Amino acid sequence: MGLLEGKKALIFGVANDKSIAWAVAEAFRREGAEVALAYANEAVAKRVMPLAESIGVTLTLPCDVRSDDDLKATFAEIQKAWGGLDILVHSVAFANKEELKGSILNTTREGFNLALEISAYSLIAMAKEAAPLMQGRDGSIISMTYYGSTKVFPNYNVMGVAKAALEASVRYLAEGMGPDGVRVNAISAGPLRTLASAGVGGFTQIAGIVAGKAPLRRNISQEEVAGSAVYLASDLSRAVTGEVHFVDSGYNIIGL
Repeated sequence: MGLLEGKKALIFGVANDKSIAWAVAEAFRREGAEVALAYANEAVAKRVMPLAESIGVTLTLPCDVRSDDDLKATFAEIQKAWGGLDILVHSVAFANKEELKGSILNTTREGFNLALEISAYSLIAMAKEAAPLMQGRDGSIISMTYYGSTKVFPNYNVMGVAKAALEASVRYLAEGMGPDGVRVNAISAGPLRTLASAGVGGFTQIAGIVAGKAPLRRNISQEEVAGSAVYLASDLSRAVTGEVHFVDSGYNIIGL
């Protein structure tokens, strides 16, 4: 019997087969969870649909996380299909590519608002819709963050600010949803080659430094992040909430 047998999981953020969210979806299915995937738009759908089919996922839902109406419609479909929800995975982030290179002084007001809305506020908006579906189910909400939230990395700029806001949101949501038995945590993954990281200037150099300096002397894989997501989604972590769980080969403990 899998660790997530009988659980219902809604995952936002699968863009292709390199996405962290996709590795999480595969791991959840292996552990017995029923999975639904929410995708951003029709361009992404062309990649998501074959992936969903490959692991037997039949519930795929379009959702623009900037739209309250879209979010309400998505969670209404979950309510209709499943009657409730056990696990919500938020693996969503975006900033304009031109603002992920050079100095943070290049950040525009519009770019700042967009990055914070998609990368941070969307977690709160999702949690708001998920809350009534998680009543009495010991639910688990998991988001994805990065060490650039607390330390300065070249070119990460406004995304670092957005991830800091995301991590603060995790803590406040953990307190706000705790009385209903819902746990809220984040996973801080080391550098991974994904569609999102491709937009960050100098990513290859950052990954090389991490591999050379981390205690394990290597970078991580999507599957290793997914393993921690299984733990945080399962009853094994039923007393863990409000945490940022690092999966980065230990890089975050290193000073000079």
